[in-house]
This record gives sequence, C-alpha cells and structure tokens, in this order.
Amino acid sequence: MNKKKWKQWVYWFTFAVAVIFVYKTLDSFDSIVNWLGEVIDLLMPFILAILIAYIFYIPSKKVELFYRKANVNFVKKRARGLSVLTIYIIAILIITIIINFVLPSVSKSIVELFNNLPSYYESAINYIDNLPPDSILNKIDIKGIISNLQHVDISQFFKLESITGYAKGVIDFAGIIFDLFVTIIVSIYLLLERTEILNFAKKLTRSIFKSNVTKKINNYFRKTNEIFYKFIYSQVLDAFIIGILISIALSIMNVKYAVLLGLMIGVFNIIPYFGAIVASGIAIVITIFTGGFGQALIMAIVVIVLQQIDANVINPKIVGSSLKLSPILIIFAVTIGGAYFGILGMFLSVPIVAIIKILVLDYIELKSIKRIREDKHNKGLKI
Repeated sequence: MNKKKWKQWVYWFTFAVAVIFVYKTLDSFDSIVNWLGEVIDLLMPFILAILIAYIFYIPSKKVELFYRKANVNFVKKRARGLSVLTIYIIAILIITIIINFVLPSVSKSIVELFNNLPSYYESAINYIDNLPPDSILNKIDIKGIISNLQHVDISQFFKLESITGYAKGVIDFAGIIFDLFVTIIVSIYLLLERTEILNFAKKLTRSIFKSNVTKKINNYFRKTNEIFYKFIYSQVLDAFIIGILISIALSIMNVKYAVLLGLMIGVFNIIPYFGAIVASGIAIVITIFTGGFGQALIMAIVVIVLQQIDANVINPKIVGSSLKLSPILIIFAVTIGGAYFGILGMFLSVPIVAIIKILVLDYIELKSIKRIREDKHNKGLKI
C-alpha cells in the first residue's frame, strides 16, 4: 500500500469513527446530560469555591498591598493571610447587616403585599367597572386578566407533594451545611495559594505550547479576566446605586413597598436592557394596585428619569468603554443567553460576547495582515 492510499484510508477511517461517535452521542444524549448533571452536582462546592475566590481576588489583593506597607513585620509576613481574613470578615458583616436590617423590611413588604392581593384585585375590578365603555382598558380586557390572576391557586404550594419537598429540604440541610463548609475552606485555600496556582498554570502552558502561542494565551487570559471583573463589579455596583436611588425616590413619593420595589429594580438592573424594563413594568403594576394610576404614572416617570441618568451618566462612569459592544449585539447576547441558560446566562452573556468579539477581531486582523503580505509577495514575483 503506497503512502497516498494509506493517508486516504486513515482519513476515511477517522471520518467514520467521528460519525459513529456523533451518532452514539446524540442517541444517548439524555443519559449524557444526566451524567453531566450528576458530575456538576458533585463538583458544585468546588465550582462555587472558585467563583467566590474569583470575586474576592481583587479586594483581597488590594488589602494585601495595604498590609505589606505596614511598619510591623508581623503584619508584613502574614499580609496575605490577614487580607483573606479581612475580606471574609467584611463579607460576613455585610451579609449580617442584610439579614438583620434589609431582609426583615423586604419580607414584611412581601407578606403584606400577598395578604392584600384580594383587596387590590377587588379595587382594580371596581375601578375598571366604572370606566366608560370605550375606554382603552376595556378594549384590552384588563378585567379578564385580573380575574385570571385572582384565580391562581396559591394553595398548590402547600400540597402534600410540596410538604414532602420541604421535609426533604430539611433532611438535606446537613448536606448543605457540609457543602457550604467545603466551599468556604476551598475558596480560602485558593486565595492563599493563588500565586502558586497561577505559576503552575503558566508553566503548564509554556510546556505545552510554543512561546508565541503562550504569549497569546496569556494575553487573552488577561483580557478575559479584565472584561469579566469590570463587568461583574460594575453591574453589581450600578445595581446597588440605582436600587438605593429608586428606593429613596419612591419613599419620598410615599409609594407603598418603596424599599421592596427599589430593591427589585436594582437586582433586575443587573441584566442589561431587559432587566430594567421587566422590573419597572412589575413595579408599575404593583403601584397601580396600591396607589392608583396617578401615582403609578408619576412613579413610572421618576423611574425612567433615574434609569436614563444611570444609563447615560452613572453606568458609563463605572463601566467605562471596556466592553465596546453595540446595543444590538448586547440585546442579541442577552436573548440567546436567557433562552438557553436562564438568568445566569442573561447576566454572563454580555462579557462572553465581548470576549468572542475580541477573538474574532484579532482573527480578522491576523488574516488581513497575512493577505496583505501575500499580495505584496505576489506583486514582487510579477515584477
């Protein structure tokens, strides 16, 4: 068998194996998905630990630099350990403040809102009944929508199956505590040994790839890390600011459940474009029930004005121009991310698309340079 036929045989054999592999994968797709789900559940404490360590990395690094400038040798030698301890103490304090001061007010508002829903339904129905026959609200059958909402069976959440699920949750509490303990311990070790981990990753990259490829990988890793950090911290900070501003504004307007609505809009604001629209719509509907159309209209104007200030002043100052994505691309990314990966996909789709954009632009630039060189070379040969 000559070399050419041997290559052809190897090519077709590889192609056949690939086709069989794809077919078997699709044939047992459900089993593979279930297996992957079990693996992810098993590794979840470690995945969460990596996420926590990633979020705490920059704050811990800044606190460590502060400790290294101290005049006490004890503090300098143990700067990293003290920085990690400081960050976790701050995180625990923030969580404690939220649990003791924010959650009681929010939970009280939620309970009160659900308890008053029947009266809100009745008030809305009476209001619509007194409207003129040619009113636009009658034309879109608001009364029918409200009646359907009124007949939602909340008791289904208290059926035997639900109670069994709650009991199972209580039984699994010990497992949750264990996973939480593992997550915290692993995240602490990741923060303490981050230099060793990064050095190992760099050595492994250098041992596998050539120097030029290694430089590109390090460059893309740096850009990816910068994009994710900038986006995550800026979105969370922006959501916190807009949540506080809206809560204060609604409280001044005496809007019922002002803190709850402000918190909801702030949290939803993390999701680009769609989050603010959905949260504002929900807040307007709740305000119509609790304060009437007049107050809801004023509230809508105030929320829109504050969101415009946020979109044109606050958010650009926080985020800067690091992402440089067009609105169309952001909307496309959020839509696809939400369709396939839910809320987390909607949140992470924007930085992922920003990274893909960098890769595509670099690829286009590389191909353009290569094409220009080939054209110059061909012109030189013709001359």
